[in-house]
Amino acid sequence: MSTSIPSFNKYRVAAIQYEPALGEKESNVSALLRLVEEAAQYEARLIVLPEMATTGYCWESRNEVAPFVEPIPGPTSERFQQIAARYGCFIALSLPEVDLSTDVYYNSMALLGPEGVIGTYRKIHSYISEPRWARDGDLGMPVWETPLGRLAGLICMDAEFFESARIPALHDADVLLFPTNWMDEKSPSGSWMARAFENGVYFIGANRYGNERGVQFSGGSCVLNPDGSIQAYLDNGEGIVYGEVDLDRCRDKRWGRADEEAWGDRLADRRPSEYITLTNNTYLWEPLRYHSLYELGELPPGQLSCVAIIQTNLQEWRAQTPSFDAIHTVRSIVETLINDHDPARPDVLVLPELMLPGPVPSSAQKDDEDIIAHFQHGAIELPGPETAVLVELANELQISLVLGVAERVEGPTPTYYNTVLLIDPEGIYGIYRKLHLTAQDRLWASPGNLGLPTYDTPSGRIGLATGYDVLFPETLRVLAGKGADLVCAPALLNFPDPIGLPPTSIPNRRPVAPEDFDPVHYLIWRVRAAEHNVYLAVANWSGSWRTLHANGNSGIFSPACLLYPWSEVIADEGEPMLTMMTIDTREQRTGRRSSTHPLNYAPGDVAGSLTGELAYDIRDSIPGNAARGKPLLRKRMPYWYLDLVKKNL
Repeated sequence: MSTSIPSFNKYRVAAIQYEPALGEKESNVSALLRLVEEAAQYEARLIVLPEMATTGYCWESRNEVAPFVEPIPGPTSERFQQIAARYGCFIALSLPEVDLSTDVYYNSMALLGPEGVIGTYRKIHSYISEPRWARDGDLGMPVWETPLGRLAGLICMDAEFFESARIPALHDADVLLFPTNWMDEKSPSGSWMARAFENGVYFIGANRYGNERGVQFSGGSCVLNPDGSIQAYLDNGEGIVYGEVDLDRCRDKRWGRADEEAWGDRLADRRPSEYITLTNNTYLWEPLRYHSLYELGELPPGQLSCVAIIQTNLQEWRAQTPSFDAIHTVRSIVETLINDHDPARPDVLVLPELMLPGPVPSSAQKDDEDIIAHFQHGAIELPGPETAVLVELANELQISLVLGVAERVEGPTPTYYNTVLLIDPEGIYGIYRKLHLTAQDRLWASPGNLGLPTYDTPSGRIGLATGYDVLFPETLRVLAGKGADLVCAPALLNFPDPIGLPPTSIPNRRPVAPEDFDPVHYLIWRVRAAEHNVYLAVANWSGSWRTLHANGNSGIFSPACLLYPWSEVIADEGEPMLTMMTIDTREQRTGRRSSTHPLNYAPGDVAGSLTGELAYDIRDSIPGNAARGKPLLRKRMPYWYLDLVKKNL
C-alpha cells in the first residue's frame, strides 16, 4: 500500500452502467473515460466498470477478438490510470487480456490506482462463451491492500459460485468489485445479494444493458450493503450509480437484525473441518456412474413426490402448549392439517426447529439460566416416548416427518444437541445434530458430531440441516456433493428478510420476474436451492412471543430458477397451514429411470432408428433434471477452493 495516498474509512464509490458496441474499442474507451472522469469529479474514490466494457462481450472465436486484446498494463489501462492519478481514485477496469509470454487470452479485471496497476484478476468460472476464446483464470482470488481497505474482484459467472466471494472474505476483503455482463434475470440479482450478505462485504456491481448478438443484458448496476440490501441501483440505460463504503460496518461480521442481539458470526461460526469434500471435484464425472461406483451409494430411483411444510406461529404455539406437553401439540397440529387437506397428502412433511420442547421458555425472559433450563430439562432421548408418538403418527398418516428437537445423550455428564429427526412409519430413520450454533444454541447445546448425513427414501436422497446451517453456503454444497435431491431445514430465525424490487424496463426476451413490484425479488432460500441444484424445504417459526421473534418466509424452493414463474411455494403469514409442492427427483423429467444397466435393442426394435439398433447406458449420460444432473456443481473449480478448509485463516 502506498504511503503517499491518504487512507479513508468512509468514502464514495461508483458503478458505471454502459452499453459497449462490439468491436468499437476506441469509441467505447472514450465514452468510458468520460463516465469515469465524471464519477471521479463527483469524488468517487472507487469506480467499477462493466465486464469487457472496452470491446463488447459476445465474441465468436479467438480470431475474432484477437485485434482487441492487450496486456495489463497496456495502452488502455494506462489511459484509465491517468485519471486515477489525476483524481487520487481507484478504478476496476475489465478487458480482454493477452498474456504476452504465452499468447493466451483471459477475461480480466485490472485494479488501477494513482500509482499504477495494483493487481489483476482473471475470471475463474467461465460462462458458456469464454471457452471459445479465453482460458480460465490462473491467478487465484487475490485480495489487494489499498488506502480504501482490502479489495477483491470477481467477474460475472463467478458470482454464481459462493466460493468466489467466500475465499476473499476469509482473507479479510472489505469490498467486492464486480464487473459483469449479467443476463436473463432482473437485476440486481439475488446471487449478488447473497454474496454480500453471507460474507458481510460491500458489493459494487457494474453491469451493461442493451442487446448484443441477440443477447439481452439486464442492467441493474448497484452498490450493495454488507447485509445484502440495495444501497443504490440503476435499472436500465447509461449512468453512474453512487454509494458509500463504511469499513467499520463491513468489518463487523455479526449478523441478525440491527435491533436485536447478534444471532452469530458469518465467519467465526463456520465449521471448516466439515467442509473437506468441498475441495473434491465430486461432479467431474457423470453423476449416476459416480454415485454407483463399486456398487456403493447408488442414487435412489426418484419419483414425483409431494413435500409439505408447516409454518408455526410462536404466540399461538405458546397459547396452546402446556408446559412440557409439546409432543401432543405437535401431534394435534399435524393430524388436523393433514386431515383438513385430504385427499391430498404429502410424502414428506417438514416442521420448524425445536418443536420439542418448543422454541422458548414459558417465562420468555432473556435470562440465560431460564433458556438453559428450558432446553436441557425438555430435551428428549432417542429413541424415547416422544419419538414413539412421532413414529406412530408417521405410520398412521403414512408420511415421513422432519422436525427439530432438543436431544439429550446420557453419560457421566449429559450432552445436549439441537437435533433434526427424520421419522418414517418404521422408526427414526435419520438424525442430524446442528453444526453451526447460534448464540442461544451455545448456551445449552454442543456442536453436532454426526457431520452432514444424507438418507435415501422413495422421494429421493434427503439431506438434513437447520435454517441457520443453510445460511452458510458450505452446508448445502456438502450435501449436494453427496447427491442430495432434497434438503429439509427446520428453522428458528428472525432474519434475513426478503428484498423487494420494482419492475424492470429491460425488454427481456422471456418473462424473468413479476410485471409489478416483487416483494420477494431476493429470498436467500431461493438462491441457496438454485445455486446448489437441490430442492430446499424450509419450515420456520413466525410471529413473536414476548422477547422472541421469528420472520417466517418458510417455503419449498426449486433446484433451478431458469424460467419464470419459478417452481416454488412460500407460506402465508397467519394461522398455521399446510403448504405443499410437487418435486421431481427422476433423472429425466419426461420419465422415470427404469434401470442403470445397459439398455440393448435388437435391429428393428426401435421405431425410427436408421439402423434399427440402439444401445446405451444411462449412467454415461448427464441427467436432464437439475436435481440429479447438478449443472452448477459440474462447473465448479475446486483447484482454487483449498482456503475454505484451512485451519489458520
